[in-house]
Amino acid sequence: MLVDSHCHLDRLGFDDEQLSDALNAAEKRGIEHFLCVSVSVKEFPEMLEKVHNYNRVSVSCGVHPLHQEDACSYDELLDMASKDEVIAIGETGLDYFYSADTKEVQIQSFIDHIKVANTLNKPLIIHTRDAKEDTIELLKKYLEPNTVGVLHCFTETLPMALAAIELGFYISISGIVTFNSAKELREVVKAIPLDRLLVETDSPWLAPVPHRGKQNQPAYVLEVAEFIAELKGVTTAELAKITTDNFYRLFSRIERTPL
Repeated sequence: MLVDSHCHLDRLGFDDEQLSDALNAAEKRGIEHFLCVSVSVKEFPEMLEKVHNYNRVSVSCGVHPLHQEDACSYDELLDMASKDEVIAIGETGLDYFYSADTKEVQIQSFIDHIKVANTLNKPLIIHTRDAKEDTIELLKKYLEPNTVGVLHCFTETLPMALAAIELGFYISISGIVTFNSAKELREVVKAIPLDRLLVETDSPWLAPVPHRGKQNQPAYVLEVAEFIAELKGVTTAELAKITTDNFYRLFSRIERTPL
């Protein structure tokens, strides 16, 4: 069995029937759970309403670093993230590739998210791009010992991955690893310990080969897992078991219900 450790089901543009069909299609391929990740606290109630009837869907709460127009205060984030339904904080983090001009705002938002995760004892979901040093430095400075998390849709260097792993973090790989342009990333994935890997779609974006050009679907996490299994020299079943166990170890508030 597999999980999609990071998707945005509310961003697929589906009505309720279409969303049910997409989740059913994924379940038929052995995908047993889906983590629907928030990018805006302001839009969180709408996201929660969209998915709350699906017992195989869990949710996070946070503000994406590229959505600072939706920035909220520490108190607002703490209040919303305190809900029982929320099993993780984020996605948060730093993105200097697309929005270096909002660096200071991103940093303060990231610090607030780390502190909320510390307070609530919920894992962090981190987006990081072209901000390796600041991401690790801020985690080292503000992270409390029992707070863990994941660097999602990872495309950075092996030293950064290992630094995050040393802090107790997991590394999640998306369909990018299947792209022709991802040769360096594939070498990084080969070197990351299996017991620290997760798989994701980041749906509706970044559809893996052979679905490039299509809207990404949670069902396509199978292609991601198959590709990574081949890179790691294990069977897809082995890769699925390990990454699924890793997922439930990290997001321990989720009650596992195998298919």
